[in-house]
Amino acid sequence: MVALELRPNCELCDKDLPPDSPEARICSYECTYCADCVETVLFDVCPTCGGNFVPRPVRPLRSWRPDLKLGREFRPPSDKRVHSKYERADIDAHVARIRGIAPEER
Repeated sequence: MVALELRPNCELCDKDLPPDSPEARICSYECTYCADCVETVLFDVCPTCGGNFVPRPVRPLRSWRPDLKLGREFRPPSDKRVHSKYERADIDAHVARIRGIAPEER
């Protein structure tokens, strides 16, 4: 079983997004942004893949099924901060180009 990376920050504004943050949003490739950036800058368009975002799941603090070892004590979130490789102007152009297309049609 592969666990989500649970990146610790918004890749655009660098806001901290701890593993239990209800503000974290991810695309299908685990690009991670805060809800504010997704709603007001990215308009639900991933600047990398062009997909949409969903709320990131919260990893349980502990393993509720000890035989599976799935809690944070066994599978800690990443501490490596990630930043988008694209400049803001490029992100804005990319978002403007495809934001009017429904996610399932992008």
